[in-house]
Amino acid sequence: MRQLLALPRIAAVAAALVIGATALTVTSGVAAADPAQTLREQTRDRLAATIAPGMVAELGRTFGFTADQVLDRLTTEKLAMTAQPGVALALDKTYGGLWIGDGTSTVYVAVTTPAAFGKVEALGYTPTLVTYAQKTLTGYQRLLDDSSAPAGVTGWHVDITSNKVVVLARQRATGDARAWAVKLGVPANALRVEVAGETPRPFADIVGGTAYYINTSSRCSVGFSVVHPSRGDGFVSAGHCGSTGASVTSGTGSPGTFVLSSFPGNDYSYIDAGAGWTASPRVQGNSQEVADANVAPVGSSICRSGSTTGYHCGSVQQLNTSVTYPQGTVSGVTRTNVCAEPGDSGGSFISGASAQGMTSGGSGNCSSGGTTYFQPVGEALSASGATLKTSGSGPGPGPGTCGTHPNNYSGSLSGTGQQAYQPNNSYYQSTVSGTHSACLQGPSGTDFDLYLQKWNGSAWTDVATSDSSSSQETISYSGTAGYYRYRVYSYSGGGAYALGLTKP
Repeated sequence: MRQLLALPRIAAVAAALVIGATALTVTSGVAAADPAQTLREQTRDRLAATIAPGMVAELGRTFGFTADQVLDRLTTEKLAMTAQPGVALALDKTYGGLWIGDGTSTVYVAVTTPAAFGKVEALGYTPTLVTYAQKTLTGYQRLLDDSSAPAGVTGWHVDITSNKVVVLARQRATGDARAWAVKLGVPANALRVEVAGETPRPFADIVGGTAYYINTSSRCSVGFSVVHPSRGDGFVSAGHCGSTGASVTSGTGSPGTFVLSSFPGNDYSYIDAGAGWTASPRVQGNSQEVADANVAPVGSSICRSGSTTGYHCGSVQQLNTSVTYPQGTVSGVTRTNVCAEPGDSGGSFISGASAQGMTSGGSGNCSSGGTTYFQPVGEALSASGATLKTSGSGPGPGPGTCGTHPNNYSGSLSGTGQQAYQPNNSYYQSTVSGTHSACLQGPSGTDFDLYLQKWNGSAWTDVATSDSSSSQETISYSGTAGYYRYRVYSYSGGGAYALGLTKP
């Protein structure tokens, strides 16, 4: 269930780690613009133009911020989203995690040695010393994932802010929970057992209202609109809402169908919408349009939309959490302090304009507050072969040879000379040698080119190129293990494109 998202320029991050924060000067003696400050200002301007006023207002109410402070906070979060994978890659074995502070501009990065403090400070982040690297704690978490939990244990996760593996258990089961984790190999000083006040359950009870209905009885909420290369418009939601083949109705549209559903283990589903349904990048409640799927770091502000309780905001508490429902354990979900109630299941979690995931379950309610988990959207997209409907995607690409790949993405280039990186403005890791293949389909009448790049330890280098004069390109490359990404480039023209790729 793990995915890597949000890395537009790892090379830039790595360069920043080497160069540091010293000011550059031109020969005339006039100080050049600070690139980091320029990037922050440009990012803030884009957010001010794209973030819906309703989201700004709700975040202001939730966190006690002014509108300007909300935009400052969202700017910090957006920059941290895109930098997070590159920071982890650059710090490697010393990396202990990244999270957002309580204010509007502080980002913390944990490292296991003081020698790495300078690298963190060069990025403008605040270093903090920890005992365990994030990879080590994640390894301990996997030990728990691969074992049956004792009765009364409701979930577990890595808390990067305290550098611990946290196990949640009912009061009567805390001793058993600790003994279970230690026996499996989690060191005592890396473990914290917390009392779970309530038992999480999926938010999929049979209730009245709108949204979408499963087999004309139970109700859930749409997550995000997607476009499939062969099926067309549809949406992703929670897996526990319905099984594969179940019928879906909503409004005046013709019945749709659950094409894919995974629960427990995961909690995602892909629904093929019927005639009369139209994919939209909007999120209900604030008219916010989805722009991408960058992963929000711990501490980021986040908002949820659901058909029972509407629109609510809060913070990301932990990524990659395991939670035990009565039906079984779901791993890789994200823990938040946003409230939700039955019927909100499957609904959208969004941070700024970045899609995060679909409401899974939790405890509490929107009167007293509670904890809610969401299934990250990336795995649902990868498993279904669909792509997010975003504000820049325009009409979804139709059927084509790119649809034969198991991993499919979409985007849009505004014109000649523009470029984008996939998957999802990020990269992927191949742990074995093998063939990397991809197909790019751009708009007719354009000339889009495709490049496969590999990280050589300090920069991205082109290892395969397809640059014909047409709008369709294909790549097949036999490579060794490592980090890879695709660069989509417009030699001429602009518009929406589809990219399908296959990894070793």
